[in-house]
Amino acid sequence: MENKNHIWQFSRIGGVSRVNLNSGSDLLALEYLDKKLWTALSCPVHGLEIDSKTLEYIDLDKDNRLRVPEVLEAVKWIISVIKNPDDLINRHQNLPLTAINEDTPEGKILISSALQILKNLGKPDAAFISVEDTSDTIKIFTGTRFNGDGIVTEDSTDDESVKKLINDIILYIGSAADRSGKDGVTAELVNDYYQNCEAYLAWQTKAENNAKTIMPFGDSTAEAFEVINTLKLKVEDYFVRCRLVAYDPHSADVLNNMASRFEAISTRELTENMSEIASFPMAYIEAGKPLPLKVGINPAWEKMLTKFKNLVVDTSFKNKESITEEEWKLLLAKFDDYSTWMADKSGALVENAGLTNIKEVLNANLKEELLLLIEKDKALESEANNIFLVDKLVRYYRDIYTLLNNFVTFHDFFSDDSKAVFQAGRLYLDQRACDLCIKVNDMPKHAGMAGFSGICLIYCDCYSKIKNERMTIVAALTDGDFDDIVVGRNAVFFDNNGLDWDATIVKIIENPISIRQAFWSPYRKFARFINKQIEKFAADKEKAVDTQVTAGIQKTTDKADAGLTKAVTSAAPAATPPATPPPPPPPFDIGKFVGIFAAIGLALGAIGSVLAAVFSGFLSLVWWKMPIALLGVILAISGPSMILAWLKLRKRNLAPVLDANGWAVNAKVTVNIAFGNTLTHLASLPLNSKLNLIDPFKKKKNPLWYIIIVALLVFSASLYLLWHFGLLKSLGI
Repeated sequence: MENKNHIWQFSRIGGVSRVNLNSGSDLLALEYLDKKLWTALSCPVHGLEIDSKTLEYIDLDKDNRLRVPEVLEAVKWIISVIKNPDDLINRHQNLPLTAINEDTPEGKILISSALQILKNLGKPDAAFISVEDTSDTIKIFTGTRFNGDGIVTEDSTDDESVKKLINDIILYIGSAADRSGKDGVTAELVNDYYQNCEAYLAWQTKAENNAKTIMPFGDSTAEAFEVINTLKLKVEDYFVRCRLVAYDPHSADVLNNMASRFEAISTRELTENMSEIASFPMAYIEAGKPLPLKVGINPAWEKMLTKFKNLVVDTSFKNKESITEEEWKLLLAKFDDYSTWMADKSGALVENAGLTNIKEVLNANLKEELLLLIEKDKALESEANNIFLVDKLVRYYRDIYTLLNNFVTFHDFFSDDSKAVFQAGRLYLDQRACDLCIKVNDMPKHAGMAGFSGICLIYCDCYSKIKNERMTIVAALTDGDFDDIVVGRNAVFFDNNGLDWDATIVKIIENPISIRQAFWSPYRKFARFINKQIEKFAADKEKAVDTQVTAGIQKTTDKADAGLTKAVTSAAPAATPPATPPPPPPPFDIGKFVGIFAAIGLALGAIGSVLAAVFSGFLSLVWWKMPIALLGVILAISGPSMILAWLKLRKRNLAPVLDANGWAVNAKVTVNIAFGNTLTHLASLPLNSKLNLIDPFKKKKNPLWYIIIVALLVFSASLYLLWHFGLLKSLGI
């Protein structure tokens, strides 16, 4: 109830009242703070500038998003296992062992596990433990026989036969990575190994018990089976061809006519074309002819047929120089049982171990001993998990307050001496440094939401040659101007680790940047308009000149063609009547042009009258009012642009940009003018630096302009004095 009635303190930051988390008591009462007062209600686990392993521990449902209940659960747990919640405010990198609360059962387990970790790392007298210590699981578990992961290695036993068994299982079945970093075996791998051994032995025993039918050619049966399978299609093709000749004797000429194929290879080295020769028939085709085994056979098949004769034919028949189709079928039938036995092969994974070794493994019966070792390792599972619990504790101790300052409240973002977890680094572009740079997780979503922020955003594709990685960032431009910033320009991005990335602008969302930019904006627009009109006028004139030149050339060509045509026509009799002459040009309408000149004169007169009225009105002012009038003119031009910019700049909100990245922001994250100036730094000379103002490449001054300007000022001042004292009237002007 005391925590429920906690007195909270708030600060007005970024246009929103945000809670201050200044003490351990604030953290204790956090679960009672109205969720409507939290700055964020959800954020992604990955892509932030905070240890993702910490956030993975907090993410209880493993959906890669942190939510309010998960954050509260993490705070509640860390507070329950340390003595003083105020320690979390300091964001210490190392956890003092004395900070662990040994009065709770979980605290006792944690201190015991922490001491065990330090002992395994060779630091039994250390008073602190760090994330670096708890992260190095290979060092922690190196040299330990059992570590609770249900995996044993050869280091888990002193029995050489068991060590050999473990290595055999790894070799023939596979391995699992032990927490010590070495390859080991699990109960599943052990059972799989023994099942394969038993199945392979049973399969081999079946062959031994039925040797006459399964192994008709003894130890050579496997080799003989391979040979007969190689020859099968070719031999059967030969016998089919012979039967076809028996069916139609005239087909023999066609089947044996190989002249064209021999001609195609006759000019080549035949030894290099044996694969093509192998496609020829096995022997000369005749009706009812047996397959010769020694003479008159295709050279490409001689070796294989000789092997077939030695392994199969000579064993089954005596003194055979050829075999008939019936004899071939009898030889094939002898391999039926062997073929069936091979199809039922089991335990192939351990075949390379050899039948003798497999029998020794099964007779030794070390399976139960090895499984017992694995059970002993599993018995330490809770102890080993407690070591990982220490890792969780150390990470929470270091990072939980940072997370709260970027989740419950955005104090780190608005603070001068820290950065928010979503700030990925600094972008250097066009003599400015942008500190508000955020990694982009979903570019299409940014395209739909980021524009609502009112911030000028620059999207860059970044590449690190050192890491060989690519990423996209969005940088907020919050000060300076927008000149010369276009898609395709290159920049350099430095991440928070100081690593530089090549950056290229790929997209720009334009919004007001500063009041200064808004002041000059109308003049720059007018200058761009004038420049555009001048370029257009010059282009039109150039086009007109090109047209005239082209027309002149065409006219000259036409005259030459007409003269040639006339000469030809005069030399030949007229075939057609002469063409009708073109109509005469219309007479000059002087009245029309008088009207045009009159209109132009009236326009110039009106403009002159307006300028004269303005000039007269300006000269009629008292001298000290003239600067005020000029200032009024300037404000009339720049004022609307500045007012609109001011209204937009004070409403800039980072929330849509974060929402596009997977956050659920619950309050405005205003980036007003003053705060925006701290996020983008413009180039300035260092303190106490010296500047040489002599520029050797500066454009040379033309004194004539100064003379003209001074003369105009003297003339204007004289005219004003004459008018002011009434001398112009006395002169009749």
